[in-house]
Amino acid sequence: MSAAHAMGAGSVDAPFPGTWEPCPATRWEDAFLGGNGRHGAMVYGDPVDDRVIVNHHTLVRPNGSEHARPPHLADRLERLQNALLAGDTKAAEGFGADLPLLWVQPFHPAFRTRIRSTPYPARQSAGAAAPEAYRRTVDFSTGEIGAVHGDWRSRVFVSRADDVIVQYVTGFGPTADLMLDPALPGAPSRLAIGRSTVLTADGARLALRAGYPGSELAYTGLAVVRVDGGRVSVADEGIRIEGARGVLLLTRVRRHAGRLDLAKEWAALPRADYATLLSRHQPLHRPAFARATLALRCDPSERALPGSELIRRHRSPALLERLFAAGRYHLLSSSGLFPPRLTGLWTGDWNTAWSGAFTTDANLNLQIASAAAVALPEVSDAHAALVHGQLADWRDNAREIFGARGIVAPSHTDGESGHTRHFQRAYPLHLWTAGADWLLQPLLEHTEVTGCTEPWLTEAFTEVAQFYEDFLTRYAPDGTLAIVPSYSPENRPANASWGTINATMDVAAARHALTTAAERSPGHPAASRWRALAYRLPRYRVNKDGALAEWAWPGLEETYDHRHLSHLYPVWPLGEINPYDTPELAGAAHRALELRGAENDSAHGHLHHALIAARLRDGGRALDALNAVLAGDFFHNSLMSSHYPSRNVYNADAAHALPAAVVEMLVQSSPDRLVLLPALPGTFPSGELHGIRTRFGARMDLSWYDDGHATAVLHPTRDARVDIRAGGGLTLTEPSTETSAGTPVTLLDLTAGVDRVLTLRPR
Repeated sequence: MSAAHAMGAGSVDAPFPGTWEPCPATRWEDAFLGGNGRHGAMVYGDPVDDRVIVNHHTLVRPNGSEHARPPHLADRLERLQNALLAGDTKAAEGFGADLPLLWVQPFHPAFRTRIRSTPYPARQSAGAAAPEAYRRTVDFSTGEIGAVHGDWRSRVFVSRADDVIVQYVTGFGPTADLMLDPALPGAPSRLAIGRSTVLTADGARLALRAGYPGSELAYTGLAVVRVDGGRVSVADEGIRIEGARGVLLLTRVRRHAGRLDLAKEWAALPRADYATLLSRHQPLHRPAFARATLALRCDPSERALPGSELIRRHRSPALLERLFAAGRYHLLSSSGLFPPRLTGLWTGDWNTAWSGAFTTDANLNLQIASAAAVALPEVSDAHAALVHGQLADWRDNAREIFGARGIVAPSHTDGESGHTRHFQRAYPLHLWTAGADWLLQPLLEHTEVTGCTEPWLTEAFTEVAQFYEDFLTRYAPDGTLAIVPSYSPENRPANASWGTINATMDVAAARHALTTAAERSPGHPAASRWRALAYRLPRYRVNKDGALAEWAWPGLEETYDHRHLSHLYPVWPLGEINPYDTPELAGAAHRALELRGAENDSAHGHLHHALIAARLRDGGRALDALNAVLAGDFFHNSLMSSHYPSRNVYNADAAHALPAAVVEMLVQSSPDRLVLLPALPGTFPSGELHGIRTRFGARMDLSWYDDGHATAVLHPTRDARVDIRAGGGLTLTEPSTETSAGTPVTLLDLTAGVDRVLTLRPR
C-alpha cells in the first residue's frame, strides 16, 4: 500500500449528522422524530399551528388481552406428536386453533401539544413563503429538532437527563393559544377526557387525563408553561399567551390506575431554562450517537439536499450515508425502557398496524441487529430489559403449552406481558419454539463485544436447554431427534399445513441453545446431556433444487415465495453455516436465497435478504435487496420508513435494520474471526466506517479507496487470536501463518491496548 493510503490521505469528508426540509410537515408520518427511549416526540414545525405529538413506550390500550394466560395444552401434545409423526400433515390445525386470537394491547399516541399563533401582519404562512424563508431540521448528534421562519423559531428535544419533552418557541406573534389536544386519528369516541389548568406567576400548568373505555386505567399528560414577558389567561381548553417574547413548554405523560397527584407531578418537572436543560441532555445523547460513523465519497450537492429530495435519488451514496445516520439516531432514540416497537417509539394514529407491538419472530431482531456492532449498548440494554422482565411469563408458556421446564418466548408482546396468546390455524405461532434462543442471541453478541458476562443471561440459556431436555423426546426413523411440532415463521410447506416437523430454524435454535448453555455453564450437571442432545439433532437438509431446505424432514416441499427467511438462521446471525468452515452448506444456503421470492415486498424481508447475502459474500445480491427498499419509496420525509412500498404502513423495520445491512457488507466478526469488505458493492468504491465494535473486543476503523486498497485499524480492549479474511478480489499484506482446507489463513494475535493496522490490496 502507498504511504498516502497508510497515512489516510484522500479521506472522505464527514457528512452533517442530520436532515432538513424546506416546509412544515403536513402528515404525522413526515414529522421529525425525537426520543429518549421512554418519551417520543413527533414535530411538525408549523409556525402557525405548531404541533408536537407526544408518545410514550408504556401507552398501550387495554383490550382484554392483558389478562390472558397461556392455555393448558400440554396434555394434548403427545397425541399431536403421534399424529404428525404418523404422516397426518394437518394434525396441528386443531392444536389450539379453537382458542380465540388475541392481539396484544395496541400502542397509541397520547395527545399533541399545539401552539396556534396569530402572526404579525408582515409574516406570510410558511406554505406561501419562498423555500429559503423556512427551514426545519433535526440534528442527529444532539437530538434537537428546529424550525425557523422569519422571526419565528421553534426548538424541541426529548431530554435523556430529565425525561421530559422540551420545547422553546420565540417570535410567534402578538397572541398564541396553547393546549393539549387529544383529538388524534382513531382515538376512541368514549375516551374519558378531563382537564386542569392552573395559572402561575410565570405561566401555567396544564393537565389532560384520558381514561380508557371500560377500564380503570388512564394516562395523564402534564405540562408546565413558562413565558418570557407578556401575560397568560385561561382560554377555551388551554391558555392564551399575549405579548410574550418566548414560551418554554415542558411535557410528560404517565399511564396509571386511579388518579394522579397533579401538584406532585407538576412539581417533579424540572425548573431550568432551555439552555440548561439542553446542556444536561447533550452529554448523554451526543457521545452515544458519535461512537460510529459512515462517510462515502459522494457529490457535495447531493449531501446538501433536503431529505424529501434525496430519497428520490436511490442510487446516491449521500442517501445511504444519511439513512445510516438516521437509522442509528432513530434506533437510539426509541430504545430505553424497551427496544423499538414495530413503529419505533412513535405513532400519530390510534390504529397502529399489528398493534404496534414488539413482533419477535423477525422484526424486533432485525431492527436491533446493528446494536452491538455500531456501538449502541443502550439498545442492547433495552432489549435485555424487555427479555429479562418477561422470563416468568416465558416459563408459563413452556409449562402450559408443552408441559416442560424452561422458557418459550411469544411471537408478539406489548411490553407488559410475555405470555403466548396468538392462536390461529394459519399462523400457529404458539408452536414456535425457537423464539427464546432467537431473542437471546443479540444479547450474547453484546457480551462478546463488551467481554462482560451476564449471569442472568447464562441462566436464561440454561432454561432454554432445560426446555429442550423435556421437549426433545421423539425420534425420526433415522434415529435423530425429531422436533415435533415445529413451525417456520410465518411459512408452510407446499404440501402440508403450517405446524409440522423439523423446521430448520427450530433445529438451528435447539442446537445453538444447547451448545451455548453447555459452553457457558461447563460445570452444570446437565451440560453433558445438553451436548448429547445437540449431537442427536438432525443435520440440515439440502433439497432437490440444491437449496438448504426450510424443513429438515423428508417429503416436505418448499414454499419459496415468502417474505420470511427463518430457515437461514444458521447463516445469519448464528454464523454456523459460512463460506469458510462449511462451504457446501453455504452454497446450499445461497441457492435457497436465490430461489426466495419477496412475496408482498415487506421491508423486513428485503433487509433480512441483504443481511444473509452479505454473510454469504454476495455483494451484488445484498445491494439488490438494499436497493429494493431504497428504490421502493419506503421512506417518509422524516426518514422513518414504511412496511410496504409507496410509504404504506408506518413501520421502523427498514429504518432501523438498514445500518446493520451496510455494516455486514463492509465488516463481519465473530469471537475468533474478522472478515473485511466481504460484500463491498461497486456503487460505493470509496469510504470510511469508524467506531465499529467487533465480537473479539476490538474497536475498528475501516477505510477503502477507489484504487482497491483498504486499511483497517484495530484498537483491542482485550487479548485475542483472530482469523483474518478479506472479501473477493482483495488480499491481506500480512503474511499467512496457517492453511485451512487448502486456503492460506492469517492469524493475528491482538494485545489489549496495542493498535494494529491491517492493509489490503487488490489481488
